[in-house]
Formats: sequence, structure tokens, C-alpha cells
Amino acid sequence: MTRVLVVDDEPQIVRALRINLKARGYEVDAAPDGRTALDLAARRHPDVILLDLGLPDMDGTEVIRGLRGWLSAPIIVLSARRESDDKVEALDAGADDYVTKPFGMAELLARLRAAVRRAAPVEEAPVVRTEAFSVDLAAKRVERNGRDVRLTPTEWHILELLVRNPGRLVGQQQLLQEVWGPTYVKETNYLRVYMAQLRRKLEDDPSHPRHLITAPGIGYRFEM
Repeated sequence: MTRVLVVDDEPQIVRALRINLKARGYEVDAAPDGRTALDLAARRHPDVILLDLGLPDMDGTEVIRGLRGWLSAPIIVLSARRESDDKVEALDAGADDYVTKPFGMAELLARLRAAVRRAAPVEEAPVVRTEAFSVDLAAKRVERNGRDVRLTPTEWHILELLVRNPGRLVGQQQLLQEVWGPTYVKETNYLRVYMAQLRRKLEDDPSHPRHLITAPGIGYRFEM
């Protein structure tokens, strides 16, 4: 049974989540603040965490950093903060997804199921296929319409990072740091240029991409 840790100081939200999650077979623990959340996570080992950023004793991003030192379970942020800077900071700290309050319960449950699926230990497929192209991760080879696609080392590095995290939003700063290094974390124009090049090479309709998706101001996501 999947164990969910709900971290929120709003009793109405905690109650609604507890009822809906338990009705669908989840085990639920709840924490009203960051310190309790860290303690419960250490004792109960949740499979997924739903975390509010506005906690009474510490910011939610501090909780994420504290958890990411030892816990790999997916973290879905639930927050009323709508600014892209807050979303970027949470994702760079280690969150897997970001849901803005107020949220629809059906959408949240779908995101939770997707996060749990992605976290499940599976053998990595050596070849990832979409309707438009395929990526051979072992051979570092991309094919489209039966022909090899020539990618630069930088294009390959970006594509590989996204393909290895299917369905997961990868933050701009994470991509910039891993591809170019820590001194380039603000050079978001680099990503725009290279993502445009990748879409021209791989997408059937680069202006309306189906597989290399942009979350404006936040990051990018690979969809199969």
C-alpha cells in the first residue's frame, strides 16, 4: 500500500486529502509543520509527499532540501504561490511537481499516480521511442524516419537529461548547471536556442511540440 505524507497547516485541506486518499487505498500521515514532517518522514518512510510551501515554522523549500539529503520519494508541492521564481526554487531544491492552490482533486490524484509510477524501480529501456523519433541511450543515437539524426554534444546532453526523466519537469537551473556548469545558471537564453534546434530536428511540428514541452519560466519536460 502506498504511503502518502501530507504536509500542510490548513486543517480543511488535510482533511479533504486524507478522505480522498484513504478512499482510494492510500495510507496517509499528516504533519502541520516542517519539523514534524521531517520527523515523520524519517520514521514512516513515505512513498510520496504532498508539501505546502507556506509552513508556520520554516519554508517548504527548506523541508525539500532536508528530505533530499536522504529520501528519493517524489515530492509534489501544493502552494498558493504563483510566481515562477517560487516554482523554480522548489523544483531546483528537489521537488518533482508543483500544483497551485486551489487545485482540483482529480488532477492532483492523477499527478500523484504519475509520480508514484515514475518512482517505481524499473529497468531502464535502452531505446526510448516516440511517434516522431527514437533515442538509443546506450549508443547515444537518435533516429527519425529511419535515418540517424546528427546532434551536437550539447543537444545530446539536454535531450538525454529530459529523456531519462520522462514526464518530469526538469528545471532550467538544473539543465544549465548539468550541461554548461554552475556559472551559467542564469543563461536561460542558451536553453531557448538549443531547445528550438532540438525541436526542428525531432518534432513533426516544431511550433507545436508534442514531446519536448516548455513550462514557461520554469523548465522543460519530455513526453512520450
